Amino acid sequence: MSRFWLLVMLCLSGILAACTPEKASTYEPKYASNAPPGQIGQEYIFAVHPLHNPKRLFEVYQPLIELINERVAPAFHLKLEASRDYAAFEAKLIARKFHIALPNPYQTLLSEHHGYRILAKMGSDEQFRGILIVRRDANIETFADLKGKAISFPAATALAATMMPRLFLIRHGLVPGDFEERYVGSQESAIMNVLYGKTTAAGTWPPPWEALLRRRPELINELVVRWETTPLVNNGVVVRNDLRPDDVNAVKDVLLTLHEHERGRTILKDIEIAKFETADTSSFETVRQFVAKYDAAFGPRQP
Repeated sequence: MSRFWLLVMLCLSGILAACTPEKASTYEPKYASNAPPGQIGQEYIFAVHPLHNPKRLFEVYQPLIELINERVAPAFHLKLEASRDYAAFEAKLIARKFHIALPNPYQTLLSEHHGYRILAKMGSDEQFRGILIVRRDANIETFADLKGKAISFPAATALAATMMPRLFLIRHGLVPGDFEERYVGSQESAIMNVLYGKTTAAGTWPPPWEALLRRRPELINELVVRWETTPLVNNGVVVRNDLRPDDVNAVKDVLLTLHEHERGRTILKDIEIAKFETADTSSFETVRQFVAKYDAAFGPRQP
């Protein structure tokens, strides 16, 4: 074979190789902050359950992560991670991917079955209540008006936005099956489904509703909070049980003293709480009682 034809064959083989499709991989968006430049020491993942969409969650919580990193350097640093939805967050929590997490109260109890312990909790428990939003022109005045209607919820395990409103409706005369439940992935999506007439009511809780009104105040003319539940315990802060005690105490100290200085109070204002509080498993006893009543109404859930 001449040198010319050898070169032609090599070129053709290269072209064919370039055209051969590689094995497709499943794409999953990454919602994580970058480590601080030049940072040394142990890296811990700090995860927040889907209180907001990932962009908004980073706007609210990245300043807290940056403050903690400044205070604990150079021993270790935190990296903030968001999840695309509740199911993804819970799967990673169960797999112990997170070192420190801020789950909702139901997920806080769930985490104890997977090697986490409760370190602290958000304050402002009065904010942790469910609300049901309807259109002002929908003529929804009584619970019976929801029979046969669709209600949008963010996710099945969203405690304040889904579980508390569902049990609230059952306690006021409805039964499972009286209304259609649609899980739409986020708090804002649940509300917008009502605005656009896709559902009759939405289950959510005050912080995302109030945040949406700040961005779009005109919505108050079209939407109204028709009912609200009694409050429960606010979101917990949990840590994996294999973290170094000194590191855990350092994070706890930053959280519990945020309300004592101006920078911390600015962070807390965006998070929409007055302060973080120390907590342990006994702090969530009322949540255990709620889950027992919820299971009695809707069937037991797996821990």
